Amino acid sequence: MPERALVIVPTYNERENLPIIVPLVLDQDRRLEVLVIDDGSPDGTGELADALAAADGRVHVIHRSGKQGLGTAYRMGFGWAVEHGYDYVFEMDADGSHDPRHLPIFLKEIADADLVIGCRYYSHRVTVVNWPMTRLLLSYFANVYARVVTGLPLFDSTGGFKCYRCAVLAAVPLDRVKSNGYSFQIEMSFRAWKKGFRLKEIPITFTDRNLGESKMSRAIVYEAVWMVWLLRWWALWGRLG
Repeated sequence: MPERALVIVPTYNERENLPIIVPLVLDQDRRLEVLVIDDGSPDGTGELADALAAADGRVHVIHRSGKQGLGTAYRMGFGWAVEHGYDYVFEMDADGSHDPRHLPIFLKEIADADLVIGCRYYSHRVTVVNWPMTRLLLSYFANVYARVVTGLPLFDSTGGFKCYRCAVLAAVPLDRVKSNGYSFQIEMSFRAWKKGFRLKEIPITFTDRNLGESKMSRAIVYEAVWMVWLLRWWALWGRLG
């Protein structure tokens, strides 16, 4: 049976970006399919996703009632991917910050890894476009902080452009994953690493969105600050599951 890869794209008010991103993803490789998980976007993103799915059988849609967060969307998508027998599963933002042209590189690099992470700070080289300096510094040093506290051997543990072997998602107890903001990325990588899966980073160029509004908030930052200490504590006492 041919390999199948699912690109999970959580959305909330991404009507302008979605019809640009989805065709670009599908053009990269015939193995790629898209799962849009929409949190009841009031701007009609969900209805647009349905139209894209009706036009192409490689597009799938899950509708959720109300804004429930990034982490819960990905957990739902991971479960859906495992249930439907995909070989590889991607996380990818809907806002255009993740270039779909990187997808074939991920598929090549996953051949000798279990989780491939797109890195904005590969070997300390910054490849971020259009971010204000304050946000860039916050992100860079948040990753340094996470690496020091958890020991996770990644330059960019908060990045959201990733490719998993589906076996990783089947092995990680998704019902025990607690993060819902950007710390979700740290927690998933940490849990995969602690289970002995092979992690690999590859350099990507991250370009800030041109359309729509950022979902970053102080609550997301605060969650990441304390979550890394919880992960260290859970690992120390064997509570990761």
